[in-house]
Amino acid sequence: MEYKDYYKILGVDKKASKEEMSKAFKKLAKKYHPDLNPNDPKAEDKFKEINEAYEVLKDPEKRKLYDSLGPNWQHGQNFQPPPGYDNVHFNFQGDQRGAGFDFSDFFETIFGGGFGGGQRFKRSTSGFQGDPFSGGSFARKGQDAEAALELTLEEAYQGGSKSITLQEQIIGADGRPAVQNKTLNVNIPAGIKDGNKIRLSGQGSPGMGSGQSGDLYLRVNILPHEHFKLDGNNIIYDLPLSPWEAVLGANILVPTLEGNIEMKIPHGINSGQKLRIKGRGMGRGASKGDQLVRIMIKVPKNVPDNEKELWQQLKDTSVFSPRS
Repeated sequence: MEYKDYYKILGVDKKASKEEMSKAFKKLAKKYHPDLNPNDPKAEDKFKEINEAYEVLKDPEKRKLYDSLGPNWQHGQNFQPPPGYDNVHFNFQGDQRGAGFDFSDFFETIFGGGFGGGQRFKRSTSGFQGDPFSGGSFARKGQDAEAALELTLEEAYQGGSKSITLQEQIIGADGRPAVQNKTLNVNIPAGIKDGNKIRLSGQGSPGMGSGQSGDLYLRVNILPHEHFKLDGNNIIYDLPLSPWEAVLGANILVPTLEGNIEMKIPHGINSGQKLRIKGRGMGRGASKGDQLVRIMIKVPKNVPDNEKELWQQLKDTSVFSPRS
């Protein structure tokens, strides 16, 4: 990608003031605006180039960075796509170029994907929307971003506020890219499910000109739990029972994400059967799931001699046949 001399494109000196650059931009923009040159395809390319140059030089931080890198930009640039979270990766959504007037690969390489993309100009009753020379300001909303948000099962079930720390890239006082930490408080809806997304307005990539920042979407990833498993909206808990509890029935304390409850185990229950605790699953309202208690009959591995004799007596006297 070739180096672009933005000062030459606008026809101004490198020491030109912001007012001088604005005046030069307005003059050129009026001359090459595509709506004013419908039969000249080269005018659109020229207009795009003028916009790109002015977008950089009108911004003191971008201008300082551009001046510091100069023609040797390829040897000095070392950029990461903003913003980034600890232990997560952002995926910018949608077509970064879109329909309208794109900015060059050179521009996006220097200033990052958050500034890339196109601006579509439309007529309005007061002039051209987005045209600085019509009295408005050049604006383009920043791109949306997505990141993974890891939650424990308890956090997802109970909901509430959770503090997260992100790393975002900025242009430092020296005109070079820098990384700073930013802490956000996220409101987690109770019963949120794995794969659901939480939208944080204005926390995505920065906008262009006076454009608003994009949004950040946090994709929920519920971490594995030591005792509970997820099955859609339902939570499964494996309850170990002794053979005599399964045969005779019992009252057992069963853990849930809202504390222990006493459950009546019917006599004659088998391994793999499930008992339901209504309303103790994931989700909200009518779609809220249940907790399923799955019976797991356990037998002792090491049996003392006196107990072996009792098991032998049971074997000799019982008429139960599990395979008939």
